[in-house]
Amino acid sequence: MIDISLERAARNPMADRVLPALPFKKDGIDVVRKTVCGWAGYEPSPLRDLSDLASELNVGKIYFKDESTRFGLNSFKPLGGAFAVSRVLARYLASETGVDNPDLSSGMARERMASLTVTAATDGNHGRSVAWGARKYGCRCVIFVCASVSQQRKNAIAAYGAEIRVVDGSFDDAVRKAASTALEEGWFVIPDTSDGSIIDAPRDVTQGYMLMVDEALEQLKDEPPVSHVFLQAGVGGMASASAARFWQAYGEKRPLTILVEPNQCACWYESLVAGEPVAVTGDVDSAMAGLACGEVSLIAWPVLATGADFMVTLNDNAVPVMMRYLAEQGTDDRPVVAGETGISGLAGLVAAAQDNSLRKQMGLGPESRIFVINSEGDTDPEAYKAIVGKSANEVIGR
Repeated sequence: MIDISLERAARNPMADRVLPALPFKKDGIDVVRKTVCGWAGYEPSPLRDLSDLASELNVGKIYFKDESTRFGLNSFKPLGGAFAVSRVLARYLASETGVDNPDLSSGMARERMASLTVTAATDGNHGRSVAWGARKYGCRCVIFVCASVSQQRKNAIAAYGAEIRVVDGSFDDAVRKAASTALEEGWFVIPDTSDGSIIDAPRDVTQGYMLMVDEALEQLKDEPPVSHVFLQAGVGGMASASAARFWQAYGEKRPLTILVEPNQCACWYESLVAGEPVAVTGDVDSAMAGLACGEVSLIAWPVLATGADFMVTLNDNAVPVMMRYLAEQGTDDRPVVAGETGISGLAGLVAAAQDNSLRKQMGLGPESRIFVINSEGDTDPEAYKAIVGKSANEVIGR
């Protein structure tokens, strides 16, 4: 049995099954499909069947949406950051030229975009996706990182031509620095979170993430509906996008939705228990680096305030246990490369399924059909090898 235990768990007192007014554009998923599916190298990410783990946990199915190779960036993030870069640039060109839906590949567009700068704050993967998008569309990029971001992650961002600026403090401090600098310099900021002062770009980021579940719904079209969804929370972008897309598809029969966070930076746990956004202060660093966030995104709040049913928190000790399990066991046909943040949702499922009280409250059993996202692969190859004992290529037998 996999040894992962819960730190805290709670039911969301505000949970509801009535679809709220979503903070996304009605045609948004169509725009995402048209844009992202047109990029070179696009293909739906695999939906893997973790049948051995499902048997071990005595649940029906575990569907594992594997984002570990998406566009060569090894995470789901290009669906958000790079897509948002395209939308920000398109809106700018439309305002300058009066042409709706301008062709970003035209010579005129490329010439104008070369003088523009996009910026973002990141703990790794979002900044890499924004830098990738900036290079794709030919504009300058400056990425702010918090001091805890590894050199490997900084190098991966810089590889796409971005300038890296290090900010003392947390991810939330880097977010504020990116926003203030963008205002001073006249840059376009592409945040994956929102305090309410910027709406369009973080909404674009979040809406781009919906493509993951859109793909999964197509991959599962001949299967019974998903009953449970375990989602790593962070600021809430990926979680709200995933919850919203399932809600749109299933209506009031949406899956039971569980948010998973590191215990020391459980901003969604604290906020949903309090009934309003609450900032978590102090040391919020975590081995699950992509979830080391102290403040929820206000773009995500309207979705998850009623769309999340439970919140669970984990100790960082879950990281090596789950990463090694997937590298050794994986699916029926191959091992799975999953990074420190990538394993979080699955680790939350394992912990909940082994807690008798919580298992009963969540209705986990042999009929359960559970959806989980592997949100990243070896985005920091050195850290991955140090934890697993093998490189990603060695794990998958290359």
